[in-house]
Order: sequence, then C-alpha cells, then structure tokens
Amino acid sequence: MSTIHFHKYQATGNDFVIIDNRKTNLTFTKDQIAKICHPKFGIGADGLMLIENHPSLNFHLQYYNSDGSQSLCGNGCRAAVQFASQLGLVNGKATFDAFDGAHAAEILPSGDIRLKMGDVKEVKKLGEDFYANTGSPHYIRLVNNVQTYPVFEEGRKIRYADQFKPGGTNVNFVELQPNNSIFVRTYERGVENETLSCGTGITAAALVTSLKGYSSPVKIHSLGGDLAVEFKTSQSGTFYDIYLIGPAKMVFKGQLEL
Repeated sequence: MSTIHFHKYQATGNDFVIIDNRKTNLTFTKDQIAKICHPKFGIGADGLMLIENHPSLNFHLQYYNSDGSQSLCGNGCRAAVQFASQLGLVNGKATFDAFDGAHAAEILPSGDIRLKMGDVKEVKKLGEDFYANTGSPHYIRLVNNVQTYPVFEEGRKIRYADQFKPGGTNVNFVELQPNNSIFVRTYERGVENETLSCGTGITAAALVTSLKGYSSPVKIHSLGGDLAVEFKTSQSGTFYDIYLIGPAKMVFKGQLEL
C-alpha cells in the first residue's frame, strides 16, 4: 500500500484529483483510477490528472476519466493550469501538452483561465442535431427547457448508439437563451453520467450556436457555473482561435492510501 499526495480542484463543478508526478513517476491501473475517483471508496472526482515533465513546454498533462479511459478535458486543462501556477511552473501564461497535442493558456486578472483549444474543421449536421470534435467527440441537440430535460436517459441512448460505436460520444443538450447566451447540460462518456460542466462540450455547443446567429464570445451557463467561449470562423468553415474561459479553484489537498 502506498501513500499518494493529491490536490482536489473543481472547474465549474467538474472535479478532479491532481497529482504532481514530476518526481514520483506514478502509474495507475484502470481499477486504481476508478477507486481514486469513487465518491465512497476514494476521493470522488470526474477524473484524475497527472502533472508531468515536458522537454520544452511548461508541463505534460496526463488525463484519465473516472473509468480509466483517456480524452481531452477542457475544464481539466484549466484546473491543471491553475495547479501548475501554484507549483510555480507557470507565471501568468502556460504552454503544455495534453491528449490532443499542445495548448496555450493564460490566467486573466479576474483569476479565470483562458485556454486555447484546437481548431475545429467542421460542425456536422445529423438530422436536426449536430456533431463536432473539440478534442473529444460531442453530439449536440438543441432543446427547450433544458433544466427539466431527461439528460441522463436521452444522453445514455445517444452515447451508446450504433452510429458512434465503438468509442461512443459525449452528448450535450443546449437551450438557446437571450443576450448571446446558452445553457448546456452534458452526459459524459467515461464518467457515464451527467457532469455539472464539460469544457469540450461547452466549446462544441458554442460553435454550433454560431450557425444559429450567435457571435463570439458566447456566454454559457452550466449547472456548475458560468463560462465563455471565443472563436473565429474562416471562409471555409473552419473554427480557429477558440478559447474556453472560466474559473478553476482548489477544493482541498490530502493523502490517500491506495
């Protein structure tokens, strides 16, 4: 049995266990990751993140969903930048490597993290719905009264639909609101439940609303708090200079016997 030193962070309700792995070089099995993230038998989190050394960037980010699978996590990246700042790895601006490649971020005077996302070449139309990959795959459905929508039941159906096998997809339900704002709720694969916020999903939803006349920056409301997404669009329809902006805060730190 080993003792693990960890920090717990949340980014608009998406919660993460973060470990400074630069000197320890820890590795975890899927079962261990599931245990760490379990709310009863572990710390409780949507994912586990390891901050590791990188030869040229400020750090390398290893991210695991609570089931041990890997993907890009926008909110996780923002939390990691905040943690890296506390470690003294970055000073206001950061460059790091994540699941889908290199990213840049900055800590704004407000304390919010402004994270540069990868370019998105297209938003696909799937009947009345949409699909986009913002580092992780996302299905987007526009709905009315999103706060009472059966997100878990409908999200799970789409997540496991034949057309998205074998990897599945994340599913976002989006309500268009006044003043260039939207409300987003997300069923996340890998967590296999609704989360209070999903950075890559919120980003995908914001890009979709540009097809409905919304302009950058789009203001986003989630169950876990408020964010914003900035973007530009090329004549060919590619989205670029995409930024996810929102808070990330430490909740607590401690030790876990594993």
